[in-house]
Order: sequence, then C-alpha cells, then structure tokens
Amino acid sequence: MSEKKKISFEITVFNSIQELGSSEKILLKKAIEARKNAYAPYSEFKVGAAVLLENGEIVLGSNQENASYPSGLCAERVAVFYAGAKFPGVPIKTIAISAASDNHRVHSPAAPCGNCRQAISEYEFKQEKPIELLLMGEVGEIIQCNSIADILPLGFNSTFLE
Repeated sequence: MSEKKKISFEITVFNSIQELGSSEKILLKKAIEARKNAYAPYSEFKVGAAVLLENGEIVLGSNQENASYPSGLCAERVAVFYAGAKFPGVPIKTIAISAASDNHRVHSPAAPCGNCRQAISEYEFKQEKPIELLLMGEVGEIIQCNSIADILPLGFNSTFLE
C-alpha cells in the first residue's frame, strides 16, 4: 500500500544585509565583490560566491560563461572546486551567493542551479556536516538555508554506487 510523505524545510528570511551578524555580512560582501569579476557577456547575469571554510579562509568564485554554453561554470562550483583544490579536506561552513543583472535589478535571492546543488551536496556528504547557504539578489531580502539538503531533498550520493 502506498504512503504519502511530506518533505519540508525551514529558511530564515532577512529583510536586508544589516540584519545579519558580522561574519555573515562580511561573507555576503565578499560574494558581491566576487560578482564583479564574473564573465557573463551572453546572459549578462553575474553571480558571485564566497565560501567560508572551517579554517577561516574565504574562497571566492564568479560565473564564467563561454560561447559554447555548457562549457561555462557557475560561481558556486568555481568557488567550491577551488576551495577543494586549495584546501583539501577542510570542511565548508557557509556559502554566500549574490546575483545581479546588467539588464534589470535582481530583487529576489538567487538559489544555486541543479548542477551546483549536486556539487555542493557532494561536499556536504563527504564532510558529514551541513553547509549553510546565504542567498541574495542585488537588493532586497536574504535567505538563509541550514543545509544544501534543504533545497536538494532526496539527493544523489555515492551510497547509490555501492
């Protein structure tokens, strides 16, 4: 007999960056700084990511587009992969993400795409600790998620390959 189950999660919504704690403000400001280095001549949608590691290091990434669209990379994966390469084995605590457009003001928080969610999920699974997310657009509210698993329920990981 079938059974219906509900999957839910909680987020915290802040009205502005001023409502955040000092470390969260710094991380989001770093994400905004990283966003300015985005290479987005095709979409004109610029994303910056700042990854806070457990050792206190902050690693930045920005989206890097390519005329052959699948060849580009999102800011989140650039930052997470760089953190993994430069600081192997150091757990990720928080990832701040900020997005802006050259064509309009981005008022809503930008969440990671599916590929980025899966990549972040791999790191969260590997480190056996949640990775907090801070999501913002160019202006407006900020969303805080406690774990990438919150926005990627029923995620795929290496246990399926055993």
